[in-house]
Amino acid sequence: MRKTPGELSALTPPAPVPDAAPAARRARTVGVGRAHAKTILLGEHAVVYGAPALALPVPQLAVTASAGWSAPGPAAAGGVSLTMTGSPSRPVATEASDGLRQLAAEFRTAMDVAADVHLEVILDCAIPPGRGLGSSAACARAVVLALADLFGREVDARTVFDLVQSAENVAHGRASGVDATAVGAPGPLLFQQGAAQDLEVGCEGLFIVADSGEVGRTKDAVTRLRDGFTRHPGSRHHFLRRAALLTDRARQALAQDTPDDLGPYLTAYHHLLREARLSTERIDALVEAALAAGSLGAKITGGGLGGCMIALVPCDQAGAVTRRLHAAGAQQTWVLPLTARRTGGPRATS
Repeated sequence: MRKTPGELSALTPPAPVPDAAPAARRARTVGVGRAHAKTILLGEHAVVYGAPALALPVPQLAVTASAGWSAPGPAAAGGVSLTMTGSPSRPVATEASDGLRQLAAEFRTAMDVAADVHLEVILDCAIPPGRGLGSSAACARAVVLALADLFGREVDARTVFDLVQSAENVAHGRASGVDATAVGAPGPLLFQQGAAQDLEVGCEGLFIVADSGEVGRTKDAVTRLRDGFTRHPGSRHHFLRRAALLTDRARQALAQDTPDDLGPYLTAYHHLLREARLSTERIDALVEAALAAGSLGAKITGGGLGGCMIALVPCDQAGAVTRRLHAAGAQQTWVLPLTARRTGGPRATS
């Protein structure tokens, strides 16, 4: 259960709040926080209803937040100024701003930061928004860590998760928590009902993520799926049962070094999402291109109605698959190596 700001503040002993130091001295104090992108291997949408999901970090796509404070003034007291580098579309920038402003307010309460301190936050984000790569969650996590660094607070994994999840609920409505966890995870993980554990990986190979160029619409996709469940009795049970089965079998294939088995589970999950009308013609074209070029499996990744797709590729086919994806309309691609990895059991939510 998500803790209230008052409960969160009890998790970490409060440190002294900055005094009324001159603005010049405050301007030289900066806190820094970082996070990275993620991609969902299997389990999209079903994870919101309690089913498992498999997620992978995308470390080459990162966000850095720099946070400072300025002297309180009549117009700025207690506020937050947010600047995002790059050129995201205005609706996405506005949405992120709303969530992050609320996040900053909750951080103040949780960490007992003076209400008259005006925060200045700059986000340098390389994660394209609206692509199912966790841009909003990564920005939120980076901001939390930057503010903690700025004010000298020690924040545990659960506190970070709860604060990021609060911002995610503003950005996307009902959020499962997988994004809030995966954008801070060092490796592949299994997420279910608010708990995460490291994934055991016995396979060697590559995942290729391709950007369709279409901005995904997570809220619309969630609504479309929910409406479909309402209109068609039994469809929810079928969707969740099928999703959980494919995800569990994929988890076993990852652990048992059977990539030839893993690939078809990805493709089958894509068909499940397409049947729910959560894919697009452009995503479907990229999936077909990846399969035709030698991928073992491919699917949409993320909320749907745009965004990215992911393909499992033998190392010797990576070049051919990448070229075929770009020829089919991919705007950009990223390669995620899959290497053997043993786990140490459950991990803290982060």
